Amino acid sequence: MNAPLIHLPEVDSTNLWAKANLDKLAPAGVVWTTCQTAGRGRLGRGWTNAAGQGLYLTSGYTAKTVQPSTLPLFSALAVQRALTTVLGPLDLKVKWPNDLILNGKKLVGILCEGTADGIVSGIGTNLAQDQAYFDALNLPHGTSLVLEGLTVNDQMIEQLAAAYAEELTGPRFAVWAAEGFAPFLEEYRALCINLGRPVKFEGGQGVAEQVDEEGRLIVRTEVGEQKVFTGEVSVKGVYEDIERTERTPR
Repeated sequence: MNAPLIHLPEVDSTNLWAKANLDKLAPAGVVWTTCQTAGRGRLGRGWTNAAGQGLYLTSGYTAKTVQPSTLPLFSALAVQRALTTVLGPLDLKVKWPNDLILNGKKLVGILCEGTADGIVSGIGTNLAQDQAYFDALNLPHGTSLVLEGLTVNDQMIEQLAAAYAEELTGPRFAVWAAEGFAPFLEEYRALCINLGRPVKFEGGQGVAEQVDEEGRLIVRTEVGEQKVFTGEVSVKGVYEDIERTERTPR
């Protein structure tokens, strides 16, 4: 698939742009920038632009997909693969369903949304923000590639954008679109930092035991097995704040 890969020098939000221009990305394509002026954080958090210091990228799909609800999990795997392809081995883990954790801190956040015409997956990757940036936003669990000792330059950013696009719209996307998440389940489980740990979720707590083919987190509680599909989940030992899980595509 010769998928569109569109670079914008500046945009309010790659998710907003993708939703308004899905025809330009059809059937599967990517738009990216390093300057996003009106992005949207979780839990109503404000957005602080870090021009040139982050990679803000959205994949948009009008192609038919058999299991759109698992797009957040598929996107997390795509990002993990792209980052390690470009940068080499990294201790990257997935916090269910779609946060990427590097050395115990959040490097990547993903927000998937459904539209009348398709679905989009917005991906924000912290590249070169310094500690003062995260301190000012009261995000002690945030990190960037630079803070983790990596070098960031324009060439590397372009390579990352291309690698993201390949993972999000290339052959693996074709498999996910046709077969759902089952072919990727074992790969995801091996990276999921929740498994085997105590977790809290809306209405209960227990130990996360597994992720099923529907992308649900299976939690063993005092009252039995609970299947968590959406809501708020925290993981003991992995930054303790509660974050809302975004799994809106249907």
